[in-house]
Amino acid sequence: MAEKLQRRLSIVVPAFDEERRIGPTLEKLLGYGRGRLAEFEIVVVDDGSRDRTREAVEAIARTESALRFVALPSNRGKGAAVRRGMLEARLPLALFTDADLSTPIEDVERLFDVIDRCPVAIGSRALAESRIEIRQPFYREWMGRGFNQIVQRAALPGIHDSQCGFKLFRTEVARDLFGRALLDGFAFDVEVLFLCRKLGIEVAEVPVRWRNDAASKVRPVRDAARMARDLALIRWLHR
Repeated sequence: MAEKLQRRLSIVVPAFDEERRIGPTLEKLLGYGRGRLAEFEIVVVDDGSRDRTREAVEAIARTESALRFVALPSNRGKGAAVRRGMLEARLPLALFTDADLSTPIEDVERLFDVIDRCPVAIGSRALAESRIEIRQPFYREWMGRGFNQIVQRAALPGIHDSQCGFKLFRTEVARDLFGRALLDGFAFDVEVLFLCRKLGIEVAEVPVRWRNDAASKVRPVRDAARMARDLALIRWLHR
């Protein structure tokens, strides 16, 4: 099954104020799709950008039929953008990846290797075989590890990295999961994986490469507080 499915891929890219990065990102994704996939689509979901993200995407889409642009009416959060994109996916497998391509798109093939036995395969920065090529500042790493420890104890025992923005789903499973998901913020990954556990859907954690982007929109103190709040909310919403 994997060999048949893995070459037909929807790639979902959430975007908020990505005018600078989105063009080079789309060129990389389009190049990979043309060279390695039998069929592909790229769905860019704009989360209420204030810059010219829309114009940048639409300029490329005029000559690239594989590229689709979807706009949320206002800025709602990464979780809302990813959810909309995954529900828009048309092909048998659906990947969401961050607009900065912190994990190179070529690493999706590591996830393809396990998608035949697991309906969900997630990239991980925390396994022995993972490769961190450009590290975050120490305080971000420290806070990220602390949050992952809390997540493991409270919601996802055995998942070492719930927050890597590189996750592959069989599309019919993604529709079910994201159709149930409710959170709009950065903790949406935890919610989706929590739903996997609740529904008995197996998840494979796969080592990937990762490069920190200094332009990351995550704000450690503010977003850590929100994610801690959302972690409690997840358990209440899906009790």
